[in-house]
Amino acid sequence: MKRNIFIHIGSLSSTKTADGLIDPKLVLAWLMNAIGAQGYLIGLLVPVREAGSLLPQLLLARRVEHSAIRKYYWVAGSVVQGLAAFGIAASALLLPGQSAALLIVGCLAVLAVARSACSVSYKDVLARTVEKGQRGRVSGAASTISAIAVFAFAILLATGTLPREPSYVAGAIAVAGVLWLFAAGLFSTLRERVDKGAEASEDALGDLVRPLQEDAELRSYIATRALLISTALAPPFLVLLGSDRGAEFGNLGLLLLASSIAAIVSAYVWGASSDRSSRKTLILAGLLAALSYAAAAVWGLTEADAVGGPIVAGFVFAAQIAYEGARAGRKTHLTDMDTGGRKAVYTALSNSLIGLLLLAGGLLGLLADVAGPEGVLALLALMSGASVFTGTKLSEVQREKD
Repeated sequence: MKRNIFIHIGSLSSTKTADGLIDPKLVLAWLMNAIGAQGYLIGLLVPVREAGSLLPQLLLARRVEHSAIRKYYWVAGSVVQGLAAFGIAASALLLPGQSAALLIVGCLAVLAVARSACSVSYKDVLARTVEKGQRGRVSGAASTISAIAVFAFAILLATGTLPREPSYVAGAIAVAGVLWLFAAGLFSTLRERVDKGAEASEDALGDLVRPLQEDAELRSYIATRALLISTALAPPFLVLLGSDRGAEFGNLGLLLLASSIAAIVSAYVWGASSDRSSRKTLILAGLLAALSYAAAAVWGLTEADAVGGPIVAGFVFAAQIAYEGARAGRKTHLTDMDTGGRKAVYTALSNSLIGLLLLAGGLLGLLADVAGPEGVLALLALMSGASVFTGTKLSEVQREKD
Protein backbone atom coordinates (compact mmCIF):
# COMPACT_ATOMS: atom_id res chain seq x y z
CA MET A 1 0.00 0.00 0.00
CA LYS A 2 2.88 2.40 0.72
CA ARG A 3 4.20 1.76 -2.77
CA ASN A 4 0.84 2.81 -4.21
CA ILE A 5 0.86 5.98 -2.12
CA PHE A 6 4.22 7.05 -3.56
CA ILE A 7 3.02 6.28 -7.09
CA HIS A 8 -0.09 8.39 -6.56
CA ILE A 9 1.92 11.29 -5.16
CA GLY A 10 4.50 11.13 -7.96
CA SER A 11 1.88 10.91 -10.72
CA LEU A 12 -0.47 13.50 -9.28
CA SER A 13 2.26 16.03 -8.47
CA SER A 14 3.53 15.72 -12.06
CA THR A 15 0.13 16.38 -13.61
CA LYS A 16 -0.64 19.20 -11.18
CA THR A 17 2.67 20.85 -12.07
CA ALA A 18 1.80 20.45 -15.75
CA ASP A 19 -1.55 22.12 -15.07
CA GLY A 20 0.28 25.09 -13.57
CA LEU A 21 2.61 25.42 -16.54
CA ILE A 22 -0.27 25.45 -19.02
CA ASP A 23 -2.83 27.40 -16.94
CA PRO A 24 -5.42 28.75 -19.45
CA LYS A 25 -6.31 31.73 -17.25
CA LEU A 26 -2.75 33.04 -17.17
CA VAL A 27 -0.15 31.22 -19.25
CA LEU A 28 -2.21 30.41 -22.36
CA ALA A 29 -4.00 33.75 -22.28
CA TRP A 30 -0.63 35.54 -22.22
CA LEU A 31 0.75 33.34 -24.99
CA MET A 32 -2.30 33.86 -27.21
CA ASN A 33 -2.08 37.61 -26.74
CA ALA A 34 1.66 37.58 -27.47
CA ILE A 35 1.19 35.81 -30.81
CA GLY A 36 -1.59 38.21 -31.86
CA ALA A 37 -4.71 36.10 -31.32
CA GLN A 38 -8.08 37.81 -31.58
CA GLY A 39 -9.90 38.53 -28.34
CA TYR A 40 -12.77 36.10 -28.91
CA LEU A 41 -10.29 33.21 -29.14
CA ILE A 42 -8.61 34.22 -25.90
CA GLY A 43 -12.06 34.37 -24.32
CA LEU A 44 -12.72 30.76 -25.35
CA LEU A 45 -9.79 29.34 -23.39
CA VAL A 46 -11.36 28.92 -19.94
CA PRO A 47 -14.84 27.80 -21.15
CA VAL A 48 -13.27 25.21 -23.47
CA ARG A 49 -11.07 23.88 -20.68
CA GLU A 50 -13.79 23.73 -18.03
CA ALA A 51 -16.62 22.39 -20.19
CA GLY A 52 -14.40 19.92 -21.99
CA SER A 53 -13.04 18.44 -18.77
CA LEU A 54 -16.35 18.15 -16.89
CA LEU A 55 -19.28 17.68 -19.24
CA PRO A 56 -18.20 14.40 -20.98
CA GLN A 57 -17.79 12.59 -17.68
CA LEU A 58 -21.34 11.33 -17.40
CA LEU A 59 -20.95 9.52 -20.73
CA LEU A 60 -17.57 8.09 -19.74
CA ALA A 61 -18.74 6.94 -16.32
CA ARG A 62 -20.57 3.81 -17.46
CA ARG A 63 -17.47 2.51 -19.25
CA VAL A 64 -15.28 3.16 -16.24
CA GLU A 65 -17.79 1.60 -13.86
CA HIS A 66 -17.94 -1.64 -15.84
CA SER A 67 -14.17 -2.04 -16.20
CA ALA A 68 -12.34 -4.54 -14.02
CA ILE A 69 -9.15 -2.42 -14.12
CA ARG A 70 -9.70 1.35 -14.18
CA LYS A 71 -6.24 2.87 -13.91
CA TYR A 72 -5.76 2.71 -17.67
CA TYR A 73 -8.42 5.38 -18.24
CA TRP A 74 -6.25 7.76 -16.21
CA VAL A 75 -3.14 6.60 -18.04
CA ALA A 76 -4.72 7.13 -21.46
CA GLY A 77 -6.05 10.54 -20.46
CA SER A 78 -2.60 11.66 -19.31
CA VAL A 79 -0.95 10.46 -22.52
CA VAL A 80 -3.41 12.42 -24.65
CA GLN A 81 -2.97 15.51 -22.48
CA GLY A 82 0.79 15.28 -22.95
CA LEU A 83 0.45 15.01 -26.73
CA ALA A 84 -2.02 17.92 -26.78
CA ALA A 85 0.47 20.04 -24.79
CA PHE A 86 3.12 19.28 -27.41
CA GLY A 87 0.62 20.38 -30.05
CA ILE A 88 0.06 23.69 -28.27
CA ALA A 89 3.80 24.32 -27.95
CA ALA A 90 4.46 23.42 -31.59
CA SER A 91 1.61 25.65 -32.79
CA ALA A 92 3.04 28.66 -30.96
CA LEU A 93 6.54 28.02 -32.29
CA LEU A 94 5.86 27.05 -35.90
CA LEU A 95 2.65 28.70 -37.11
CA PRO A 96 1.66 32.33 -37.77
CA GLY A 97 -0.51 34.14 -35.20
CA GLN A 98 -4.15 33.42 -36.08
CA SER A 99 -3.48 29.91 -37.39
CA ALA A 100 -1.52 29.13 -34.22
CA ALA A 101 -4.31 30.52 -32.04
CA LEU A 102 -6.98 28.37 -33.72
CA LEU A 103 -4.89 25.23 -33.35
CA ILE A 104 -4.07 26.06 -29.73
CA VAL A 105 -7.80 26.25 -28.91
CA GLY A 106 -8.34 22.96 -30.73
CA CYS A 107 -5.51 21.24 -28.86
CA LEU A 108 -6.86 22.62 -25.59
CA ALA A 109 -10.26 21.08 -26.37
CA VAL A 110 -8.60 17.69 -26.91
CA LEU A 111 -6.62 18.13 -23.70
CA ALA A 112 -9.79 18.99 -21.77
CA VAL A 113 -11.71 15.93 -22.96
CA ALA A 114 -8.73 13.72 -22.09
CA ARG A 115 -8.66 15.35 -18.68
CA SER A 116 -12.27 14.26 -18.16
CA ALA A 117 -11.20 10.60 -18.46
CA CYS A 118 -8.63 11.18 -15.72
CA SER A 119 -11.10 12.94 -13.47
CA VAL A 120 -13.91 10.42 -13.79
CA SER A 121 -11.61 7.48 -13.01
CA TYR A 122 -9.20 8.89 -10.44
CA LYS A 123 -11.32 8.83 -7.28
CA ASP A 124 -12.35 5.26 -8.02
CA VAL A 125 -8.74 4.17 -8.54
CA LEU A 126 -7.66 6.04 -5.40
CA ALA A 127 -10.34 4.29 -3.35
CA ARG A 128 -9.18 0.89 -4.71
CA THR A 129 -5.46 1.45 -4.11
CA VAL A 130 -5.13 3.64 -0.98
CA GLU A 131 -6.79 3.06 2.38
CA LYS A 132 -9.28 5.50 3.89
CA GLY A 133 -7.47 7.92 6.20
CA GLN A 134 -4.57 8.33 3.76
CA ARG A 135 -6.35 9.59 0.66
CA GLY A 136 -6.58 13.26 1.56
CA ARG A 137 -2.89 13.29 2.43
CA VAL A 138 -2.06 11.91 -1.01
CA SER A 139 -3.80 14.83 -2.69
CA GLY A 140 -2.40 17.31 -0.18
CA ALA A 141 1.18 16.12 -0.63
CA ALA A 142 0.89 16.21 -4.42
CA SER A 143 -0.60 19.70 -4.30
CA THR A 144 2.24 20.91 -2.09
CA ILE A 145 4.95 19.47 -4.38
CA SER A 146 3.34 20.92 -7.49
CA ALA A 147 2.81 24.28 -5.79
CA ILE A 148 6.53 24.46 -5.02
CA ALA A 149 7.32 23.73 -8.68
CA VAL A 150 4.89 26.38 -9.91
CA PHE A 151 6.30 28.76 -7.28
CA ALA A 152 9.75 28.29 -8.82
CA PHE A 153 8.26 28.99 -12.26
CA ALA A 154 6.70 32.20 -10.90
CA ILE A 155 10.04 33.28 -9.44
CA LEU A 156 11.74 32.76 -12.79
CA LEU A 157 9.10 34.87 -14.53
CA ALA A 158 8.97 37.56 -11.85
CA THR A 159 12.73 38.09 -11.83
CA GLY A 160 13.14 37.90 -15.59
CA THR A 161 15.42 34.86 -15.30
CA LEU A 162 13.01 33.16 -17.69
CA PRO A 163 12.35 35.71 -20.47
CA ARG A 164 8.67 36.48 -20.99
CA GLU A 165 8.80 35.59 -24.68
CA PRO A 166 6.50 33.22 -26.59
CA SER A 167 9.27 30.75 -27.40
CA TYR A 168 10.23 30.31 -23.75
CA VAL A 169 6.62 30.01 -22.60
CA ALA A 170 6.03 27.43 -25.34
CA GLY A 171 9.05 25.57 -23.99
CA ALA A 172 7.47 25.50 -20.53
CA ILE A 173 4.30 24.05 -22.08
CA ALA A 174 6.40 21.35 -23.77
CA VAL A 175 7.82 20.51 -20.34
CA ALA A 176 4.22 20.10 -19.17
CA GLY A 177 3.73 17.56 -21.96
CA VAL A 178 6.74 15.58 -20.74
CA LEU A 179 5.34 15.59 -17.19
CA TRP A 180 2.01 14.18 -18.36
CA LEU A 181 3.72 11.35 -20.22
CA PHE A 182 5.93 10.59 -17.20
CA ALA A 183 2.87 10.51 -14.94
CA ALA A 184 1.09 8.11 -17.30
CA GLY A 185 3.99 5.68 -17.22
CA LEU A 186 4.30 5.84 -13.44
CA PHE A 187 0.56 5.46 -12.82
CA SER A 188 0.42 2.36 -15.00
CA THR A 189 2.53 0.55 -12.38
CA LEU A 190 -0.15 0.88 -9.66
CA ARG A 191 -1.30 -2.35 -8.04
CA GLU A 192 -5.07 -2.02 -8.42
CA ARG A 193 -7.59 -4.41 -6.93
CA VAL A 194 -9.46 -6.19 -9.73
CA ASP A 195 -13.23 -5.88 -9.66
CA LYS A 196 -14.28 -9.32 -10.82
CA GLY A 197 -17.92 -8.37 -10.53
CA ALA A 198 -17.70 -5.71 -13.21
CA GLU A 199 -19.96 -6.34 -16.16
CA ALA A 200 -19.98 -4.65 -19.54
CA SER A 201 -23.67 -3.74 -19.38
CA GLU A 202 -25.25 -0.54 -20.64
CA ASP A 203 -27.15 1.83 -18.38
CA ALA A 204 -29.82 4.21 -19.56
CA LEU A 205 -29.29 7.88 -18.87
CA GLY A 206 -32.07 7.67 -16.27
CA ASP A 207 -30.06 5.06 -14.36
CA LEU A 208 -27.03 7.35 -14.36
CA VAL A 209 -28.90 10.30 -12.86
CA ARG A 210 -31.02 8.21 -10.45
CA PRO A 211 -28.55 8.63 -7.55
CA LEU A 212 -29.42 12.33 -7.55
CA GLN A 213 -33.02 11.40 -6.80
CA GLU A 214 -32.33 8.64 -4.32
CA ASP A 215 -29.28 9.78 -2.33
CA ALA A 216 -29.80 12.75 0.01
CA GLU A 217 -26.09 12.80 0.87
CA LEU A 218 -25.24 13.26 -2.82
CA ARG A 219 -27.73 16.11 -3.12
CA SER A 220 -26.21 17.89 -0.13
CA TYR A 221 -22.73 17.31 -1.50
CA ILE A 222 -23.59 18.73 -4.92
CA ALA A 223 -25.36 21.73 -3.37
CA THR A 224 -22.31 22.49 -1.22
CA ARG A 225 -19.90 22.00 -4.09
CA ALA A 226 -22.06 24.15 -6.39
CA LEU A 227 -21.96 27.05 -3.95
CA LEU A 228 -18.20 26.61 -3.53
CA ILE A 229 -17.55 27.22 -7.23
CA SER A 230 -17.20 30.73 -5.86
CA THR A 231 -13.64 29.77 -4.89
CA ALA A 232 -12.81 29.08 -8.56
CA LEU A 233 -14.60 32.12 -9.97
CA ALA A 234 -13.33 34.80 -7.59
CA PRO A 235 -9.60 35.30 -8.51
CA PRO A 236 -10.14 37.14 -11.84
CA PHE A 237 -12.39 39.65 -10.08
CA LEU A 238 -9.81 40.18 -7.36
CA VAL A 239 -7.31 41.01 -10.11
CA LEU A 240 -9.83 43.36 -11.70
CA LEU A 241 -10.44 44.99 -8.32
CA GLY A 242 -6.75 45.72 -7.92
CA SER A 243 -6.42 46.97 -11.48
CA ASP A 244 -9.28 49.42 -10.92
CA ARG A 245 -7.46 50.72 -7.84
CA GLY A 246 -4.27 51.52 -9.70
CA ALA A 247 -2.38 48.45 -8.49
CA GLU A 248 0.68 47.52 -10.53
CA PHE A 249 0.02 44.11 -12.06
CA GLY A 250 2.58 44.33 -14.84
CA ASN A 251 4.67 41.96 -12.74
CA LEU A 252 2.35 38.95 -12.83
CA GLY A 253 4.82 37.18 -10.57
CA LEU A 254 3.32 38.95 -7.54
CA LEU A 255 -0.01 37.19 -7.93
CA LEU A 256 1.56 33.90 -8.97
CA LEU A 257 3.74 34.00 -5.87
CA ALA A 258 0.80 34.79 -3.59
CA SER A 259 -1.19 31.91 -5.06
CA SER A 260 1.73 29.47 -4.95
CA ILE A 261 2.67 30.28 -1.35
CA ALA A 262 -0.93 29.82 -0.27
CA ALA A 263 -1.04 26.38 -1.90
CA ILE A 264 2.29 25.39 -0.37
CA VAL A 265 1.34 26.30 3.19
CA SER A 266 -2.23 24.98 3.08
CA ALA A 267 -2.61 22.04 0.69
CA TYR A 268 -1.21 19.32 2.93
CA VAL A 269 -2.94 20.76 6.01
CA TRP A 270 -6.28 20.77 4.22
CA GLY A 271 -5.65 17.21 2.99
CA ALA A 272 -4.98 15.96 6.52
CA SER A 273 -8.00 17.88 7.80
CA SER A 274 -10.27 16.30 5.17
CA ASP A 275 -9.07 12.83 6.20
CA ARG A 276 -10.39 13.60 9.69
CA SER A 277 -13.58 15.34 8.55
CA SER A 278 -14.21 16.39 4.96
CA ARG A 279 -17.51 17.89 6.16
CA LYS A 280 -15.79 20.32 8.54
CA THR A 281 -13.12 21.07 5.93
CA LEU A 282 -15.78 22.19 3.44
CA ILE A 283 -17.50 24.30 6.09
CA LEU A 284 -14.26 26.04 7.09
CA ALA A 285 -13.29 26.66 3.47
CA GLY A 286 -16.67 28.21 2.76
CA LEU A 287 -16.42 30.43 5.82
CA LEU A 288 -12.92 31.63 4.90
CA ALA A 289 -14.01 32.34 1.32
CA ALA A 290 -17.05 34.30 2.47
CA LEU A 291 -15.01 36.46 4.83
CA SER A 292 -12.24 37.04 2.26
CA TYR A 293 -14.54 38.08 -0.58
CA ALA A 294 -16.68 40.26 1.67
CA ALA A 295 -13.56 42.01 2.96
CA ALA A 296 -12.31 42.54 -0.58
CA ALA A 297 -15.66 43.99 -1.67
CA VAL A 298 -15.76 46.37 1.28
CA TRP A 299 -12.14 47.43 0.67
CA GLY A 300 -12.94 48.11 -2.97
CA LEU A 301 -15.91 50.29 -2.05
CA THR A 302 -14.16 52.28 0.66
CA GLU A 303 -10.60 52.66 -0.71
CA ALA A 304 -11.34 53.90 -4.22
CA ASP A 305 -8.09 55.84 -4.56
CA ALA A 306 -5.79 53.39 -2.82
CA VAL A 307 -2.89 51.75 -4.60
CA GLY A 308 -3.24 48.25 -3.26
CA GLY A 309 -1.07 45.74 -5.12
CA PRO A 310 0.13 44.03 -1.91
CA ILE A 311 -3.37 44.23 -0.41
CA VAL A 312 -4.96 42.52 -3.39
CA ALA A 313 -2.18 39.94 -3.37
CA GLY A 314 -3.19 39.28 0.24
CA PHE A 315 -6.79 38.72 -0.86
CA VAL A 316 -5.53 36.35 -3.58
CA PHE A 317 -3.53 34.53 -0.90
CA ALA A 318 -6.61 34.05 1.30
CA ALA A 319 -8.76 33.10 -1.68
CA GLN A 320 -6.28 30.43 -2.75
CA ILE A 321 -6.23 28.95 0.74
CA ALA A 322 -10.04 28.74 0.65
CA TYR A 323 -9.88 27.15 -2.81
CA GLU A 324 -7.41 24.51 -1.63
CA GLY A 325 -9.71 23.69 1.29
CA ALA A 326 -12.77 23.40 -0.93
CA ARG A 327 -10.90 21.20 -3.40
CA ALA A 328 -9.44 18.88 -0.75
CA GLY A 329 -12.75 18.62 1.10
CA ARG A 330 -14.88 17.86 -1.94
CA LYS A 331 -12.48 15.29 -3.36
CA THR A 332 -12.05 13.41 -0.10
CA HIS A 333 -15.75 13.56 0.76
CA LEU A 334 -16.79 11.99 -2.53
CA THR A 335 -14.01 9.39 -2.33
CA ASP A 336 -15.02 8.35 1.19
CA MET A 337 -18.79 8.45 0.61
CA ASP A 338 -20.73 5.20 0.44
CA THR A 339 -21.75 5.14 -3.22
CA GLY A 340 -22.88 1.53 -3.42
CA GLY A 341 -20.03 0.71 -5.78
CA ARG A 342 -20.97 3.51 -8.18
CA LYS A 343 -18.22 5.98 -7.40
CA ALA A 344 -17.42 6.65 -11.06
CA VAL A 345 -21.06 7.52 -11.78
CA TYR A 346 -21.29 9.76 -8.69
CA THR A 347 -18.09 11.53 -9.77
CA ALA A 348 -19.31 12.02 -13.33
CA LEU A 349 -22.77 13.16 -12.30
CA SER A 350 -21.50 15.77 -9.87
CA ASN A 351 -18.77 16.97 -12.24
CA SER A 352 -21.17 17.31 -15.17
CA LEU A 353 -23.59 19.42 -13.14
CA ILE A 354 -20.76 21.60 -11.84
CA GLY A 355 -19.46 21.99 -15.39
CA LEU A 356 -22.78 23.48 -16.48
CA LEU A 357 -22.75 25.88 -13.53
CA LEU A 358 -19.20 26.97 -14.29
CA LEU A 359 -20.25 27.80 -17.85
CA ALA A 360 -23.10 29.87 -16.43
CA GLY A 361 -20.52 31.59 -14.23
CA GLY A 362 -19.27 33.32 -17.36
CA LEU A 363 -22.24 35.66 -16.97
CA LEU A 364 -20.54 37.17 -13.93
CA GLY A 365 -18.50 39.25 -16.34
CA LEU A 366 -21.71 41.03 -17.36
CA LEU A 367 -22.49 41.70 -13.71
CA ALA A 368 -19.02 43.19 -13.25
CA ASP A 369 -19.74 45.66 -16.06
CA VAL A 370 -22.82 46.86 -14.18
CA ALA A 371 -21.90 46.53 -10.51
CA GLY A 372 -18.12 46.42 -10.69
CA PRO A 373 -15.90 43.68 -9.27
CA GLU A 374 -17.14 44.64 -5.79
CA GLY A 375 -20.66 43.56 -6.71
CA VAL A 376 -19.44 40.21 -8.06
CA LEU A 377 -17.31 39.58 -4.97
CA ALA A 378 -20.26 40.40 -2.72
CA LEU A 379 -22.37 37.82 -4.60
CA LEU A 380 -19.59 35.23 -4.34
CA ALA A 381 -19.30 35.96 -0.62
CA LEU A 382 -23.02 35.18 -0.25
CA MET A 383 -22.60 31.94 -2.17
CA SER A 384 -19.67 30.92 0.02
CA GLY A 385 -21.62 31.75 3.14
CA ALA A 386 -24.54 29.65 1.95
CA SER A 387 -22.17 26.70 1.45
CA VAL A 388 -21.50 26.75 5.20
CA PHE A 389 -25.17 26.00 5.85
CA THR A 390 -25.49 23.29 3.20
CA GLY A 391 -22.23 21.80 4.48
CA THR A 392 -23.79 21.21 7.89
CA LYS A 393 -26.21 18.77 6.22
CA LEU A 394 -23.36 16.52 5.09
CA SER A 395 -22.53 13.32 6.96
CA GLU A 396 -19.26 12.57 8.71
CA VAL A 397 -18.32 10.01 6.06
CA GLN A 398 -14.88 9.36 7.57
CA ARG A 399 -16.63 7.65 10.49
CA GLU A 400 -18.31 5.17 8.18
CA LYS A 401 -16.66 1.87 7.29
CA ASP A 402 -15.73 0.97 3.72
